[in-house]
Amino acid sequence: MSNACKLTDAINESLEDYFKHLDGQPPHAIYDMVLGCVEKPMLEFILNKVGGNQSKAAEILGLNRNTLRKKMAEYHLS
Repeated sequence: MSNACKLTDAINESLEDYFKHLDGQPPHAIYDMVLGCVEKPMLEFILNKVGGNQSKAAEILGLNRNTLRKKMAEYHLS
């Protein structure tokens, strides 16, 4: 199993758990919830892996460096 598939499985399990524990409440803003739970730790992990080098991090993430900086500001990452 590839690492990407493991990540997909983890997301699917988390969403199943989320829906299981709604207690009759309607689901709400799932897209933002998932992005918020995944994006910030992913950015932090990659930035730590490259010692804070934004150019390397942007390349690994497949982002433009300006986009990375915007996301770092959004999540209050230095």
